[in-house]
Amino acid sequence: MSKEIYKYVDLWDMVFIFHRRRKSVLFEGSKMTKKRVIIMGAAGRDFHNFNTFYRDNKDYEVVAFTATQIPDIEGRVYPKELAGKLYPKGVPIYAEEEIVDLIVANKVDEVVFAYSDVPYEYVMDKAALVNAAGADFKLMGLKNTILRSKLPVIAICAGRTGSGKSQTTRRVAEILDDLGKKVAVIRHPMPYGDLKKQVCQKYKTMKDMDKYNCTIEEREEYEPHLMQGRTLFAGVDYGKILKEAEKIAEVILWDGGNNDLPFYFPDLHITVVDPHRAGDELTYYPGETNLLISDVIIVNKVSTADYEKVLEVERNCRAVNQEAIIVEAASPIAVKNPERIAGKRVVVVEDGPTLTHGEMKFGAGVVAALKFGAAEIIDPKPFAVNTIAETYEKYPDISNVIPAMGYSKKQVKDLEKTINACDAELVIIGTPIDLLKLIKISKPSVRVSYDLQVIGEPNLRSIISNFIKTYKTK
Repeated sequence: MSKEIYKYVDLWDMVFIFHRRRKSVLFEGSKMTKKRVIIMGAAGRDFHNFNTFYRDNKDYEVVAFTATQIPDIEGRVYPKELAGKLYPKGVPIYAEEEIVDLIVANKVDEVVFAYSDVPYEYVMDKAALVNAAGADFKLMGLKNTILRSKLPVIAICAGRTGSGKSQTTRRVAEILDDLGKKVAVIRHPMPYGDLKKQVCQKYKTMKDMDKYNCTIEEREEYEPHLMQGRTLFAGVDYGKILKEAEKIAEVILWDGGNNDLPFYFPDLHITVVDPHRAGDELTYYPGETNLLISDVIIVNKVSTADYEKVLEVERNCRAVNQEAIIVEAASPIAVKNPERIAGKRVVVVEDGPTLTHGEMKFGAGVVAALKFGAAEIIDPKPFAVNTIAETYEKYPDISNVIPAMGYSKKQVKDLEKTINACDAELVIIGTPIDLLKLIKISKPSVRVSYDLQVIGEPNLRSIISNFIKTYKTK
């Protein structure tokens, strides 16, 4: 993605407006005894930081959250039922574009940056904007935000979105199953709906996803675990979630989102990195932090990446973490009836977040199209409608693939219309879930699946087995 896309589009207009007003507010000082705070987020880490550090902290007053990355999550209120007794009206959530006005109007002392998978330059652009508006800029570490479990915790994190956390988490869960351990999977939050109904969600069957009105993005992460018979938890209040998970499990498996840090103290911390984006593991926030504190680093996709890039990533990882075990892995694809692809003009649908803020040019669907002899991968952009067209405008570096965006019912419908409008003979679905369960595709289609395959030694089975044995002796 181009550097300009990351920059705050109205930054200079907003700063100009601020400078016209700043003399009357910037240096007069705050008469408040509490520090006034705004938390910048994307409906995940921001809520967690609030719950763990600010919610019952009488030294601070959180006047607002701001929201970005995910469409249409601003304009809500973090409800009083979650916000606690210090916030009888809850906490309002605004669009991040309003940050300067919010700082000035509320005489904010401190702004906390609390979302993930962004380059360092982007973070410092935000810091400059916040500082220009008169507030301190803060990044919170693990000391004040991490929760501890009475059970062993294995955390799966990443250097970037789309590195391969999902298939890694599934593989670790399978190994724990084989070892006879009862696993509770706890997924990084994606609370994009009614927050009061999403405090602590427990998923045991596929019907539970309908019960909680899950988005495509949620279904992509939850469905594979449910199909393998595991119980999964997600939601907003991860203290409550942990207590519920501990009731049914012997091991907690943290399934991270983006490249965020774990919410629970990991007894075994695994980070997945991607040689298709070599160098990003050292330049994206907070992915490098994951590298620094990892016990195991998995260099994934080695079978499809340039091996010089694989070696570059391994050197980078070793440079910042000399103690971690480095494991090489692949994510081989599988297609039922691959012969249907040969000679066809195809349109490819890939995982949405991987293409958008993950910045991947392609995924499993494109790999399948090339491997099995598609005559042409058509450009779907001329056929895009409404919110899908808007996604291409916001992320112009997306290649000739359709991002499976589904944060709302409207987006799901727009995705369906875009796919059906494409002038293609076959649809290749490269998303982690079967889209045919959610939308009606009027063309023939094939689905691509993929799992983690560790190459050589040490392997995940021996690492997990040794961890379980060692943990017993603590």
